[in-house]
Amino acid sequence: MKNYDRRTFVQRAGLLSVLACLPASALAQIISKTPPISPFGADSTAEQVTEGLNLAGKTYAITGANSGLGYETMRVLAMRGAHVIGIARTMEKASEACASVAGKTTPAFLDLEDFESVVNCAGTIRAMGIPLDGLVCNAGIMALPERELAHGVERQFAVNHLGHFILINQLLETVEAAPQGRFVILSSMAHRRAPDEGIKFDDLAFDRDYSAWTAYGHSKLANALCSLELARRLSGTSTTSNSVHPGVINTNLGRHMPWYMRWGGALFGWAFMKTIEEGAATQTYVATSPGLVGVNGVYFVDCNPDPGDTPHMQDAAMALRLWQVSEELTRDYLPAAAVDVNIPA
Repeated sequence: MKNYDRRTFVQRAGLLSVLACLPASALAQIISKTPPISPFGADSTAEQVTEGLNLAGKTYAITGANSGLGYETMRVLAMRGAHVIGIARTMEKASEACASVAGKTTPAFLDLEDFESVVNCAGTIRAMGIPLDGLVCNAGIMALPERELAHGVERQFAVNHLGHFILINQLLETVEAAPQGRFVILSSMAHRRAPDEGIKFDDLAFDRDYSAWTAYGHSKLANALCSLELARRLSGTSTTSNSVHPGVINTNLGRHMPWYMRWGGALFGWAFMKTIEEGAATQTYVATSPGLVGVNGVYFVDCNPDPGDTPHMQDAAMALRLWQVSEELTRDYLPAAAVDVNIPA
């Protein structure tokens, strides 16, 4: 009989309770595409989940590769022989990060809030003339204390979702050109903090009732739904899209959090937070595991499938509408073939 650590046992018990609350239709959809339970869990590291893999000849691109989870993912993929395009907000940061990693890396830069820079970065990657075996959408911002706008919408939604939405569409054919290309989009358990209605289609600027954590959860729900709809569009191909929750980790993503939360995390985080090495495991596993060939449209927690904490995570109609609204908001930055806006009421 397999032995589980206490944290994994509690999380899987929680998974069963969530499954029991889902509608039958959503449950059937999950069961039909749930991959086998992996041998890895909350305490696994990125090195452990890739042990024995030879990634020579494969190329991955990672946003936010200069620090935290993105850096650890880049380090481990390069260690396993992959060519990694490490993307940061500036070329200086990207170059420094890539130079500090053993293996083949190439620096690139974009600012997810600057949509033109996203297009230019994608163009730089396409110009390399090589397929992408994986695009890991890792970068983001979290819990801005005051409401800020970018491109007419709440800033976390613009950066975490729309910036990556553009990058995904700009690099779609490059990932599809790989034998089994994978999109890995970082969501979060914070999706449970999203508004009760899910995506605020009538108030993407959060003009009403702004809360730092609600807005962050809103952007993370958008990340998961983006992956869900992308997976639907990729159905029948060898390319896949999945989303992940990395865990609660003390990284610079929390730089906007109140001082007392940062202080508490630094002092007591050892009791409940993952290390960066553990936090990078799920996205690294989903990007590389041979056992996940063909697995598409799944949300992963601790290297295992999870239905999410709200039914919105499996809401195909909401995912489709979000995709179409996102196309409308970013149409000037998308390849012409990508735009097929027909927004449902």
